[in-house]
Amino acid sequence: MADRQALNGRADHAAAVTPGAQRRVLVVEDDPTIGQAISARLRAEGFQVRTAGDGPAAVATAAEWGPDLLVLDVMLPGFDGLEVCRRVQAQRLVPVLMLTARDDETDMLVGLGVGADDYMTKPFSMRELAARVHVLLRRVERATQAAGAARDDTLRLGELEIDHTERRVRVGGDDVHLTPTEFELLACLANQPRAVLSREQLLVEVWEWEDASGTRTVDSHIKALRRKIGAERIRTVHGVGYALETPVT
Repeated sequence: MADRQALNGRADHAAAVTPGAQRRVLVVEDDPTIGQAISARLRAEGFQVRTAGDGPAAVATAAEWGPDLLVLDVMLPGFDGLEVCRRVQAQRLVPVLMLTARDDETDMLVGLGVGADDYMTKPFSMRELAARVHVLLRRVERATQAAGAARDDTLRLGELEIDHTERRVRVGGDDVHLTPTEFELLACLANQPRAVLSREQLLVEVWEWEDASGTRTVDSHIKALRRKIGAERIRTVHGVGYALETPVT
């Protein structure tokens, strides 16, 4: 509840700090009532919005229009939102806020695994959705600014390499594809190797959820990250949080 209150309280502030006028959001939802409500809220925030009601239309619109972010329902006719996410991300990396009708961690992990950055379970607050859209776009803006800085900023922790300039991660020399959120989460843990960061700290630093008490989002992203870089690299401290393990020298 606290994380929702924090997000809701930041929604109007986020709109003022990060105007949506230059940003394009593609809303993919087969329920016209929900799709129209989401679109109306995002247009009120200043975003340019287009909609699609099935999988093939979503992929085609994304390719033609080039949205800055997708709000994507999992259950769609044609093919589902997971396949939409795969195909869109194969064309061009774009942040994805996935909507699911079930509060099922398996569904959430599958969504994160195919490239979604965040998820919300129906029913949800439109103010919270708008706030999350703003946060995701600010994260991408920070990544773009960091990539434009001319510096060699690669952190090497054994076989794990984190290139902050190019926002690339390698394990044993092999590239590992991370979503923007997963990269930010890993970078946050890597800033203090072996130090235990609480779930609340991670929510504030990665998701910008101030005074948040909800931790399931962090746990789901940690599980997805472990699948990609190796479970042994992230240590769980029960009742506290997580730490990035480093080789003993």
